[in-house]
Amino acid sequence: MYDRIEKTGSSQIQHGKYNDRIYLMHYAAEDGPELLQRLDTLAEQESYSKIFAKVPGDTAALFLKHGYRCEAEVPGFFRGRQAAAFMCKYFDQTRAVDEQADEIEANLAAARKRAPATQVSAPQLPEGFSLRQAVTDDAKAISALYRQVFETYPFPVHDPDYIRQTMESHVIYYCVHSQGELAAVSSAEMAKEDAVVEMTDFATLPVCRGKGIARVLLAHMEARMPELGIKTAYTIARAMSMPMNAVFAARGFVFGGTLIKNTQICGQLESMNVWYKHLG
Repeated sequence: MYDRIEKTGSSQIQHGKYNDRIYLMHYAAEDGPELLQRLDTLAEQESYSKIFAKVPGDTAALFLKHGYRCEAEVPGFFRGRQAAAFMCKYFDQTRAVDEQADEIEANLAAARKRAPATQVSAPQLPEGFSLRQAVTDDAKAISALYRQVFETYPFPVHDPDYIRQTMESHVIYYCVHSQGELAAVSSAEMAKEDAVVEMTDFATLPVCRGKGIARVLLAHMEARMPELGIKTAYTIARAMSMPMNAVFAARGFVFGGTLIKNTQICGQLESMNVWYKHLG
């Protein structure tokens, strides 16, 4: 059901009908222009409507020449020194335009108003809530919470085995509990070789929303990441979710661009906003 992850040359891609796209997750420079041709061929063979590529900024010109457009940028993405460019190529032009663009812009403007004028202090959880790093025994509860919050998701977070596998490799999950029950979760997906982390997979039970829990989770992850050698944090947030965008704006994250109809969430392809922050 979910898109598969595999190697092409020395590069890594995710592709499939679920997100109806190819996602170039890791670009190996030695693959060069031949990789772009292979991606085109795969997209045409499988009738995918989009290629999405996260690449070093100094390779953006190559992708632009090959019919891509840059939809977002994150300065200092790679080891705090080199930018990342989020490049997109469309094979169906109806996917290149979001009919909700005006609402997305309004949500973004509202979120940006939450940006702090000065350095922000760490928020606190409401009384009766507690936060800790997840362990493998939490995988079943975490996946159950994701199933409750997200009808569909771009990665198999509904599967406890996937949660365990990622937890044992490169992802730290954080849990918030209330009265012994899991109330919210988030994850820090690290690429330690690049000193970058994606703050992602935020989910809060409906009954616990409006209490600032996501902001507490984000602040906690921000504080932890420099200890692990991480220099830059970023997220790819649902553009139609003003509250989630506001969480990042309020923590001093900077808007980097919008990826159009990029990701399958809750039963449809949604545009996503890129936010980033340098952690010192």
